[in-house]
Amino acid sequence: MTPSPKSITQLLIEWREGDEEALERLMPLVHQELRRMAHRYMRRERPGHSFQSADLVNEAFIRLVDQKGLRWQNRAHFYGVAAQAMRRILVDHARARDTLKRGQRENFVVLEDISATPQTQAADLIALDAALTDLAVMDPRKAKVVEMRYFGGMSIEETAEALEVSAGTVMRDWGIAKVWLLRALKAKSQG
Repeated sequence: MTPSPKSITQLLIEWREGDEEALERLMPLVHQELRRMAHRYMRRERPGHSFQSADLVNEAFIRLVDQKGLRWQNRAHFYGVAAQAMRRILVDHARARDTLKRGQRENFVVLEDISATPQTQAADLIALDAALTDLAVMDPRKAKVVEMRYFGGMSIEETAEALEVSAGTVMRDWGIAKVWLLRALKAKSQG
């Protein structure tokens, strides 16, 4: 049985207000969705990656629990922050393993087609992260839309709910952000 968004939101509010038992009741309700998100991330990684989906879920959950003072709004907000945590974990891991030499041409990720070869995936993720960080400086909401849609696998409606904007706004932001990121990645690979 799938937990209702309201039950998850209520547990997030109780946890936010200091009820540690709410966290224990919350974890089984969100675990399957977190695993789905982690599996989506891990499908994009190279074969033989040292992380498994379960490892990524566990590491992300540790980071989520350590988020002191975060005011959970609802389940979509929780999953958006979880997506961000998973992205950070994998980018940090890719940076630690990155052995690209200076001056070597960087590859770039096409947001619609995640079919990069295993050899370029770490570089792609690092390049996308850098471009997304630049976008966040210029337009934080568009960067959040990309993070939630691309990394978190959230629907237009879930993203709109988490950001408290309309679905139309999310679709416009998504389209503009993709174009901006593709241009930034292309310029970086040619520069």
